[in-house]
Amino acid sequence: MRGIKLISLAILLVLTNFPEAWSHGDQPLSKIAIHKAISALHERAYVKASPEILGMKGQSTEWVTLEYGSPNPSVDDWIGVFSPANFSASTCPEVNPRVYPPLLCTAPIKYQYANYSSHNYKDSGKGYLKLRLINQRSDFSFALFSGGLSNPKLVAVSNHVAFANPNAPVYPRLAQGKEWNEMTVTWTSGYGIYEAEPFVEWGRKGGDRVHSPAGTLTFDRNSMCGAPARTVGWRDPGFIHTSFLKELWPNAVYTYKLGHRLFNGTYIWSEQYQFRASPYPGQNSLQRVVIFGDMGKDEADGSNEYNNFQRGSLNTTRELIQDIKNIDIIFHIGDICYANGYLSQWDQFTAQVEAIASTVPYMIASGNHERDWPGTGSFYGNMDSGGECGVLAETMFYVPAENRAKFWYSTDYGMFRFCIADTEHDWREGTEQYKFIEHCLASVDRQKQPWLVFLAHRVLGYSSDTSYAEEGSFEEPMGRESLQTLWQKYKVDIAVYGHVHSYERTCPIYQNICTNKEKRYYKGTLNGTIHVVAGGGGASLSPFTTLQTKWSLYRDYDYGFIKLTAFDHSNLLFEYKKSRNGKVYDSFRITRDYRDILACTVDSCPSMTLAS
Repeated sequence: MRGIKLISLAILLVLTNFPEAWSHGDQPLSKIAIHKAISALHERAYVKASPEILGMKGQSTEWVTLEYGSPNPSVDDWIGVFSPANFSASTCPEVNPRVYPPLLCTAPIKYQYANYSSHNYKDSGKGYLKLRLINQRSDFSFALFSGGLSNPKLVAVSNHVAFANPNAPVYPRLAQGKEWNEMTVTWTSGYGIYEAEPFVEWGRKGGDRVHSPAGTLTFDRNSMCGAPARTVGWRDPGFIHTSFLKELWPNAVYTYKLGHRLFNGTYIWSEQYQFRASPYPGQNSLQRVVIFGDMGKDEADGSNEYNNFQRGSLNTTRELIQDIKNIDIIFHIGDICYANGYLSQWDQFTAQVEAIASTVPYMIASGNHERDWPGTGSFYGNMDSGGECGVLAETMFYVPAENRAKFWYSTDYGMFRFCIADTEHDWREGTEQYKFIEHCLASVDRQKQPWLVFLAHRVLGYSSDTSYAEEGSFEEPMGRESLQTLWQKYKVDIAVYGHVHSYERTCPIYQNICTNKEKRYYKGTLNGTIHVVAGGGGASLSPFTTLQTKWSLYRDYDYGFIKLTAFDHSNLLFEYKKSRNGKVYDSFRITRDYRDILACTVDSCPSMTLAS
């Protein structure tokens, strides 16, 4: 027993101290020492914002123009955007009667240097700035600071700016339900259950419409596990609503609107959206799937200096929007927006992907930046979630998991079966998640759904990332040791991971040995699983080792995503596209019959003899 305890302790130390297999800068808002801010208001300093009322035509996104001036300008001066607009000491809770609360107790939702658009600001003391705001359920104010980010001094505060209806329903996110003919719609609003009844008005395009009620969730500061989510990063999340649209016809086009019926009889509506229902499991039709990880968010207005780890995010978003008519479902496999405890960033991410997630199912997986926090049951003892400990991801997006706190689930899309693992919980043999993974892989009817895909955030398979190579494992510690027998036994075609911010594809492989010499066109049995790292969605890129391995066929140190196209039960196209231009830079095809799936390969069938 003592030996087992020592082994468990050693494993825990490995997971706690293992160098992370990705690189990125700090969360931009964490650069601001907001708790050190002092008041240095100057009568000749000013900030003016216009227009004061936004969204007069129902828009959830608007541009604001700032004009500002300071009698003592500096290159370190910066503008912070605060929401709610009142960020004075009165909003900061008193720690105890003998300790005064800080002047500011909440970080801005974004910031920019005062000389960003006005290069002569230091000489003239005057500047202007255009900033893009989204509806985030509250008003806004803009503050001019001197002293840089490390010693902020509040010099001037603007007038307040607000959306015409800050509570409006916004940023719908579609997701597959637990049944193949069910679509879920999740959105955010400022209306609680004692103010209005949330629902979705929907129906087949051109047909009758019905109302489906929505459930409402929210959470408070006490649901956060630590700082900054509980402290300077906290922002009221509003209310998150989910409605279940059921008994959909395969491939039919539906339109929908988000609605709230106020208790005075008034109706509040969103704009109209549309989606195409999922195909029946096994249905033989064209089916197109996009997969990537680690996208994060970025600011279209160039704000948030030091945001050097999500520069590819807007490119990926743009390419997906431009090609949305040729995409049926999307999987974002962890490290969603890198809020890292600054809750305002989740609203900004859902706004960034609205044109995508409102049109096709946007399925997510849990990553370290969503879940990990010490002492909360995560498999890794780091602080990557910034104190969110999974609450934001589990609430802001719907997934068809039995328990969203255990973020593993399966979903079918026509000829595809997807098994999504949660690498922030133990996946090894004997665990609850291992049993789920085996059941997901074993229960699929490969005659109807020939394309079996395994998805996870951390690299449980193979990667040439520098930190993995330095460990000598070329994988997450203990990643494939338990799972490779399952992948082989149930003949998983492709396993896709994020976490490492680059692209890499292996040969079909089992136990470190390539099982097929082909590189571009696979006919018949693969004899192993093709492992793909697709973590280049937007976060800063991860370097490769200089070591060359036989199993690594293609590497790309750039931003991109992958696309799977199933033409029928026998033909699949794999493409890797760069986010900068949407062009294909790597691809392969699989052509096979059902008998090729049934064929025995190494460790995929029980041992047999003629006598048996």
